[in-house]
Amino acid sequence: MMKEIVQDRLNKMEDLQQRRLLKNLMTGVFLNLVEYQEQMVSGLERRVFEEIGEMDDRHDVYVTMCHRSDFDPIHEYLYPMLPEDVEPTWIDLGGRMAALQEGQGGRLFRLFLELETEQIREIIQLGTEFEGEIVTNEGQYPIRVTLQPCLDYIQEIEKLYDVFQKNGLAWKSLHHPYAYKFVDVMLVGWKEAMPSEAEEIVEISLDLGAYGAYQRPELIPLWNIEKLARKNSGFPVPAVDRVNYEHVLSLKNTGTEHGYLVDGEEANIRYIKRTEDELTIVSPQEKSGIWHLWKITRPVTAVLHKSQYPLVSNRRQDSFLGRYTANQGQIIRSQGEIRRIIHSFDCAQGIELDDIEILQRHYPLAAHAESSTACTYPLNTFINDQIRMEKYKPVMRLQFRLASQIASGEQFILDDLLSFLVAEVQMVFPEYVCEGEWT
Repeated sequence: MMKEIVQDRLNKMEDLQQRRLLKNLMTGVFLNLVEYQEQMVSGLERRVFEEIGEMDDRHDVYVTMCHRSDFDPIHEYLYPMLPEDVEPTWIDLGGRMAALQEGQGGRLFRLFLELETEQIREIIQLGTEFEGEIVTNEGQYPIRVTLQPCLDYIQEIEKLYDVFQKNGLAWKSLHHPYAYKFVDVMLVGWKEAMPSEAEEIVEISLDLGAYGAYQRPELIPLWNIEKLARKNSGFPVPAVDRVNYEHVLSLKNTGTEHGYLVDGEEANIRYIKRTEDELTIVSPQEKSGIWHLWKITRPVTAVLHKSQYPLVSNRRQDSFLGRYTANQGQIIRSQGEIRRIIHSFDCAQGIELDDIEILQRHYPLAAHAESSTACTYPLNTFINDQIRMEKYKPVMRLQFRLASQIASGEQFILDDLLSFLVAEVQMVFPEYVCEGEWT
């Protein structure tokens, strides 16, 4: 900065002799002092950052979606949430018919709806029956179906939370807007004749009426988590306590830059130590065995991959204030802290927190839900607050607005983005019921 100012002043001098003298003076003495000062300031900044440590981004989760036919099995960091999703769909027609006769209904397949999550919930709550058709190798059969919530991917998120707990790591809400937009297509009856159990299904089509334009079959959600099975490097050695054993897993073959979580029975895992090249599991298990790992792969920026749906994550921006706050055990309960939490995430770009209201609730939670203008929904429902009773908590209403234009392909996940940001505020302020709305 100072160099540019000096250069600008020199260029404005009309007397070339004076400009030459001043330039020699500045170059010989002053600019050297400026460079020395800049080096010292940069060194001080580096030392301050090193003292508070780096932000650990090895456990950030990235998610997106792709069509089953477009899935790349050798992708650098994206894997299917459910490995069976990449296999061709096969429906046991006999099993579905048997379940239907017992009054249970049977799931035909999962279906993604490119709608806002609240709209999908309203469709499901109405219990509307839709018409469809099953085409077999013998003929065509009209059917009746309903839609139910698909919990398969939400349960995977809950499993990930459990693994975080086993590894003693702080949980950060998962920004997965797609997991809540899948529905199960349930067979509820046949309009006319029924096929025989020996027939094979060739095709299934649905008529969802006004929502037909939003159905997206054959989509699978992807994330940067891969499940591995690894054996000990050598034999277990007694731990310091002389009761448990240390099982060492080498990370050189799978990549030391990635995050790793150990999954297994809690009784078999006392605690876990991570070094740069190894993962040490302290366990009462005396013999070597196979350990199941969740590898959270660090994304690669330059990859030959383009998805129709945005790649989103729960990654925080790397900043001095963010690093400092992460090392502090105290929580600053102020509007400024809430704004810092929200705008610390990469995904919050283009969104501004307008206002915060605290509403004292003097009526049941159900009545509040009916009158609320909130467009968010809770993400961490598997985390229970056993101290505070939900129905007596005041409401913290966070009001947001769009500060920049959002791409058309991301409009339908805006409410899911708010739900993620509000969920992170909820983690810090458990004494409130946090909800978000657009202004």
